[in-house]
Amino acid sequence: MTHSPAPLGDPAELPRAEFAFPGPLRDKLVSAILDGSKTATTGLLLDYEHEGEPLPEVGARSVVVDSADRPVAVIEITDVRVVPLGDVDLAHVVDEGEGDTTVAAWRAAHERFWHSDEMRAALDDPTFTVDDTTPVVLERFHLITDLRPESDAP
Repeated sequence: MTHSPAPLGDPAELPRAEFAFPGPLRDKLVSAILDGSKTATTGLLLDYEHEGEPLPEVGARSVVVDSADRPVAVIEITDVRVVPLGDVDLAHVVDEGEGDTTVAAWRAAHERFWHSDEMRAALDDPTFTVDDTTPVVLERFHLITDLRPESDAP
């Protein structure tokens, strides 16, 4: 028996997926999603709790927006795990598609982001820090469709 993918539906009715804050980092992450090199991401469990948002669910689809708040892609969640930060493995790091080749390099970059003034302000905690025990949400996803007009796609 073969399964055909569920119809895309109206992307405007899907929840939004915002990677990082608008700016160069979001642009880099969105480009990696669109070229297929980014198939995983990591978030803070605390961020979901602070925003009152449920954890992503396998099979859920969302619309990726770029820094200009334009819908550029639809992704579908294929796996969700909550683990301590110290348990993030190299396979997940590589699948994040940011060019990191060691867990240490990945973690340093993520700590810079999580410890940034912008993230601390979003969490309403000016002294927020992570450690090995901080719960993180590991998501895997795949690109369903590129929503960019053909003139914008490579």
